Amino acid sequence: MSDSEGKVQLIIDGKRLDGRSPDDLRNLRIQAGVLGEADGSAFVQWGGNKVICGVYGPRECIPRHDINPYRAVIKCRYMMSPFASLEEHGRSGPSRRSTELSKVIREVFENLIIAERFPNTQIDIYIDVLQAEGGTRTASVTAAAVALANAGIPMKDMVSAVAVGKAGNVLLVDLGKAEDNFGQSDMPVAISARDKKILLLQMDGMLTREEIKTMLDMAERGCGKLNQEQANALKRFYEEGEEAKFRM
Repeated sequence: MSDSEGKVQLIIDGKRLDGRSPDDLRNLRIQAGVLGEADGSAFVQWGGNKVICGVYGPRECIPRHDINPYRAVIKCRYMMSPFASLEEHGRSGPSRRSTELSKVIREVFENLIIAERFPNTQIDIYIDVLQAEGGTRTASVTAAAVALANAGIPMKDMVSAVAVGKAGNVLLVDLGKAEDNFGQSDMPVAISARDKKILLLQMDGMLTREEIKTMLDMAERGCGKLNQEQANALKRFYEEGEEAKFRM
């Protein structure tokens, strides 16, 4: 819906286009252990996003010249499928965006994984976006954390991520596609569950210092809800055992 000036109206009578309040998350479902051949895996359906993650390792480091004798090398590959969204239709293989997101997601987990326990090895994180509706990087971080825990990779803390932003002069949590594309600002944030450390923060748009402070509080509350869902997914997997596998 557009206003008289042709701008997209993202807030109508205090509600977002999908009926959510400013601090509501989209519907979320997390499933752990969905890939039989991976050491750990997770599937996240978050609004219209569908993200699957497989973790392999610790295993032999290839190529050999990447070996670190003091710690495991963390590698991450984020990829959006060519059928994930209209914007990605027909594209395949790495892109500038996928290279950037692979890097920032890898850096999140380099700060969490206790890599010193596994010298001379590598840990691979493969993320595939099957369907995209805004917020794929935050869904990917959330999925990767569950997959790593499912693989038994020791971490200092759990992490989840959510995008906060501003649209229609209203501060919002968990931006949808329209809010991401046409809103005034977008700020993806990843926060550790116990220590509340910010492990990822990017920003697009203009915000005041007070708005940033408020949005970080909103992100922390949102990540708290996400962390509970991550814990529930892992608990279900270990309670149900083999029956939980392959169920997406």
